[in-house]
Amino acid sequence: MKFGIIRERKNPPDRRVVLSPTECQNVLSAFPEAQLSVESSPIRVFKDEEYQEKGISISQNIADCDVLLGVKEVPIEALIPNKKYFFFSHTIKKQPYNRPLLNTILDMNIELYDHEVITSSNGQRLVAFGRYAGIVGAYNGVRAYGLKFGLFNLPKAETLKDQEALITELQKVKLPNIKIMLTGRGRVGNGSREMLDAMGLKKVNVAEYLKDTFNEPVYCQIDASEYNKRKDGVRGNKADFFKNPQEYKSNFFRFAEVTDFYIAGHFYGDGAPYLYTREDAKHPNFKIKVVADVSCDIDGPVATTIKPSTIADPIYGYDPVTEKETNYKNANAIAVMAVDNLPCELPRDASNGFGEAFSKHVIPAFFNNDEDGILERARMTQNGKLTKRYAYLQNYVDGLE
Repeated sequence: MKFGIIRERKNPPDRRVVLSPTECQNVLSAFPEAQLSVESSPIRVFKDEEYQEKGISISQNIADCDVLLGVKEVPIEALIPNKKYFFFSHTIKKQPYNRPLLNTILDMNIELYDHEVITSSNGQRLVAFGRYAGIVGAYNGVRAYGLKFGLFNLPKAETLKDQEALITELQKVKLPNIKIMLTGRGRVGNGSREMLDAMGLKKVNVAEYLKDTFNEPVYCQIDASEYNKRKDGVRGNKADFFKNPQEYKSNFFRFAEVTDFYIAGHFYGDGAPYLYTREDAKHPNFKIKVVADVSCDIDGPVATTIKPSTIADPIYGYDPVTEKETNYKNANAIAVMAVDNLPCELPRDASNGFGEAFSKHVIPAFFNNDEDGILERARMTQNGKLTKRYAYLQNYVDGLE
């Protein structure tokens, strides 16, 4: 079995990679029957020489590989027929802009495995960049707070080497006595929490956060059961919420009345209520002035997120009265950081973490007859057709929806 690490070709350039030089070496040590080739790349965060130093071959042509590993979508013109591919295809939610990509994959008899659906038997995602999105998102949010109020000017995350460098910069700043709300307890939310803890911020519980005043900055981390409540007044819980989201309404406004800086790191499912609406943001008691929307659902549960922002231009202002974009430094503006590819700003750390999970969970499946069904669950196409699990995409493929 020969694996190829492909060069990322999507624009804007993505410097991440599925397997770092060290992880490639680990794979070859664990599976002597495996072979690995790395397609030369001028933009990858690990230079060609770093792979060669670990004894990994660099190639200009990886057409002889069986399984091709990438991060972002492969441009249609770069696809090689009759191969197995791993990348984030952004098709499982029927994204219109990638319909031609999925059609071409089927036409070329490519076996597509999407990183997003590499899961355990109970549906838990096994490989993801979420933690790094949370780490960079929290950093960018603190940076946005400093810029909004003219308090400090942190360097951009993309100019720093790793998480440690981000933490070093955060520890240099002094926040005023603000309240910071963090939603989500998954990879993203906990990644953000790592950064707030590294700053030495005090964590408080919901009752303290809502009622008490502090003479230092504090934060509170909540999940769906704390910012939603059942419409019928029956006491709900997180499991019930995920099963019956339509039975719930948002209970977030009580937090918005006391929050200065909000980090959105939650998962948002279809049918769930919005955390806050544009009408909520107009309310005189709505206090939030800076939002770091790591989840970045456009015109969704965080109503101030009206567009994604970019690494180059990460902050925009939202005017709650006009519901339009404005200068984020305006007194009435809510500063929004909604970069939708945050892990790209920490490519080395993100690649290391992703690769460890990929070599632990996915690579063994090629050599143990997929005994845990990992490949089977992630395989979207086979023999020029959608697999049974992904047959729901047929109308999308056919252009009927």
